[in-house]
Amino acid sequence: MARLLSRHLFSRNKGAADYSPPLQSYGSGKGAKILIVDDSRTQVHVMKLFLEQSGYRTLTAYDGQKGSELARSHGPDLILMDIVMPGVNGFQATRLIRKDPLTRDIPIIIVSGTDQSSDRVWGLRIGANDFLAKPFRKAELLAKIGTLLKRHRQETEPMEDPLFRRP
Repeated sequence: MARLLSRHLFSRNKGAADYSPPLQSYGSGKGAKILIVDDSRTQVHVMKLFLEQSGYRTLTAYDGQKGSELARSHGPDLILMDIVMPGVNGFQATRLIRKDPLTRDIPIIIVSGTDQSSDRVWGLRIGANDFLAKPFRKAELLAKIGTLLKRHRQETEPMEDPLFRRP
């Protein structure tokens, strides 16, 4: 497994961002497009692996500036945002995303290497929807993503009136 992980990490294109093709249609959250913003290639690889194995599509960026640009140009369904990154950090990128009319409603989960309450409080205060401390379990990551996607879908889809439902 370590050799496979190592070969995969070091044989990939080292560009600032990459995109994986859709695996299945967007239904109950599966197939949703998730933007991973983290400067650690190892963390990006792990999250990408977890998500793609679960049927999600992924976009990746290795700094906050590129992450906010990809959010604007690709309109992901959800963003996983690291805090500590070179250049534009995760807090700054979250603010940029929240100020932009095209991206302001995209759910954001702050994924941090520290579980300090100040990071959690500040992240939520500037507009993140949830917080996840590293290291995390796959089930925990997927549960948070599923919950946020479901909530976001319920908030953005028009309500259907049962009296006017067609058989």
